[in-house]
Amino acid sequence: MKLKNNSKAVELLLESYGKDKTPFFTELTQKFSSRKYPFEEINLIKQVLFPAYWNCGIIASGKNIKGLILKIEALGKQFSEGISPYVEDKKEVEQIVNKVLENLGEVREKLKKDVEAAYIGDPAAKTYTEIIRSYPGFLAIEIHRVSHLLYKFGAKGYSREISEVIHSETGIDIHPGAKIGNYFFIDHGTGVVIGETSVIGDWVRIYQDVTLGVLHFEKEKEGDIRKDYKRHPDIGDHVVIGAGAKILGPVKIGNHVNIGANSWITEDIPDYTSVFVAEHPRLEKRKKI
Repeated sequence: MKLKNNSKAVELLLESYGKDKTPFFTELTQKFSSRKYPFEEINLIKQVLFPAYWNCGIIASGKNIKGLILKIEALGKQFSEGISPYVEDKKEVEQIVNKVLENLGEVREKLKKDVEAAYIGDPAAKTYTEIIRSYPGFLAIEIHRVSHLLYKFGAKGYSREISEVIHSETGIDIHPGAKIGNYFFIDHGTGVVIGETSVIGDWVRIYQDVTLGVLHFEKEKEGDIRKDYKRHPDIGDHVVIGAGAKILGPVKIGNHVNIGANSWITEDIPDYTSVFVAEHPRLEKRKKI
């Protein structure tokens, strides 16, 4: 299927590439080892969003517009094939794909902020390059920001497919329906679960084994589980959620809140509050006999 209006996607991506400043690459000829995924769209997403880090920096230079168009069209083709089993109307498929492609420039600007948040929030992060190429938390949010567009514009089933590919690789489970603000960072990441109706503000940092989940399911009169209702937390701005914390139900976590490791939260937390487990288990020692 020939996609329309790629000129806008090209224009907005080139504008985003042109805004890059050190410590992002401004020299676009670096070479790295290549990687393959079961879903080719994962490779294409990474190449379109951060081409200099995935051996195709020339498409970001403005000197190879044709190469950029080919990448965008290849990604659009993969999206079309993935969406079609879920959406019968070919025109609707085309509209969804074009909307997603046209928003990639904006997504890229958000992801640059996520890289910055990871660099600031992790003393082990020495370069932007290692974050973009090796951090599972960044890969999870990179693909989420694209799968969220697919979800938002009507390709909900296919958006889950893409999300599950990255869930399998990273151990981070972000539902594509979750709304996530700027400067988001997942550190380590294994075991993180972010549910469909979660809303996350700006400058939020989450550690491993955190759950933004459901406390209980509501049911219809017939006994079936309800769909499409608010059941996950809202997280404010400037929030840190420690390892193993569980925040359950449609609770509201305020701004500038710290949630301590292994906390169990089922109620609203006001702004400028720290929450932690008050009584830790006592460690006992005894010598072997």
